[in-house]
Amino acid sequence: MQRLAVFAILLAFWIVCSGYFDALHLGFGVLCAALVAAWSADLLFPLGPSPGGWVTAWRGLAYLPWLLYEIVVANLHVVHLVLNPREIRPQIVRFRPRLRNDLALVLLANSITLTPGTVTMDIEDGEFWVHAVSDKVARDLRDGDMERRIAHIFLEGESG
Repeated sequence: MQRLAVFAILLAFWIVCSGYFDALHLGFGVLCAALVAAWSADLLFPLGPSPGGWVTAWRGLAYLPWLLYEIVVANLHVVHLVLNPREIRPQIVRFRPRLRNDLALVLLANSITLTPGTVTMDIEDGEFWVHAVSDKVARDLRDGDMERRIAHIFLEGESG
């Protein structure tokens, strides 16, 4: 059941992203979704199909619009920096997130790197090393809003 749910999610994502509905593309979508679901279904639902797993999946989908908004805002900030190069202050930000779930840590690292102006350089002994292009970006990173949102996805720090 778990693999079937992952297969359905992946196939729907494939169809939406590809935009092609001919037999060849749909066949590739079915094949790729089946292979990925067979090999990695436990990444999306690490504890098997459970109410918490569905809540995590739903919250993960709800996180995407916020992340896309943050990417757009960060792009505009980078444009501002290009036009005002005196505000560029590259720096390394080190912090230790309170997240415990491995998938949550991966999502945090990738979300940081997807946001222009930041790159997750390393994660060493649970400590993140992130390159930030300006003081504003470093402040936003230290604020921890992204980490709190990811903790919410994975039900970390919630009593139920």
